[in-house]
Amino acid sequence: MRFRILLGLTGLAALGSQTALGQARRSGSGAAADAPTYQRELTYGINFNTNGGMIGGAMFRSTRSLSADWSRFWMLEVVEVKHPKEQRVQNYYSGGIYVPGKTNYAFVLRPSIGAQRVIFRKAPDSGVQVSGLAGIGPSVALMMPYYIYYDYTKRDPDNQPIGPTDIRTEQYDPNKHSPDDIFIYDRAPLFSGANETKPQIGGHVRGALTFEYGRYRDAVAGVETGFLFEAYPQNLPILGSNAVSADQLNNKYFTSVYLTIYLGTRK
Repeated sequence: MRFRILLGLTGLAALGSQTALGQARRSGSGAAADAPTYQRELTYGINFNTNGGMIGGAMFRSTRSLSADWSRFWMLEVVEVKHPKEQRVQNYYSGGIYVPGKTNYAFVLRPSIGAQRVIFRKAPDSGVQVSGLAGIGPSVALMMPYYIYYDYTKRDPDNQPIGPTDIRTEQYDPNKHSPDDIFIYDRAPLFSGANETKPQIGGHVRGALTFEYGRYRDAVAGVETGFLFEAYPQNLPILGSNAVSADQLNNKYFTSVYLTIYLGTRK
């Protein structure tokens, strides 16, 4: 479902590129006159990707112009990486929702540097500008334990409570908690295991096209769609199971198609 939504959004961006192509043919020799007069561009946006949820994360980018067509940038992207086998279930006794087998969240910080080149320049006050970019940088995966509420209340043979309610917060453990365990009461708050977060360092490369729709010289609005490859020395322990090893279940290589909707300013 996430992939279909992302594919649709990418299709819209592709339509923008067709508009830019027609525009480039009409503008012809006037392109040089439309060369940028700004030196710096600051943009921020929200990210959708095939390894995340409905909203994958957020990004900030600073771009500095080098010439009429070339610029360099540095950026920071923060996303959550999910395992493709993650599936939320509901405990029909408590109404709580959790992800069976999930042992850790994976929040990834991606600082990047790169270069960008204008492919089709837009008219001064309208149209679509298309640029290509490439970037590279480290990936810092913050592995934060996934906590649940577990019901330890004493019960009789008919499963009726016979003492005070005893619900505790603990990390999901595949050797202790089964996927359909009725005593998993609910998912605990997001940052319950924040003080146990462990980083894993990897790296990434990306390639993308940007489609700028801004109508004003000092404002930026557009979308970026591209491909990202990411690798780590060890598998990221996102899911666990007592049937297979964590290394067999998890990955250390990740590929994703992404789309970012962004806004910004120029100086």
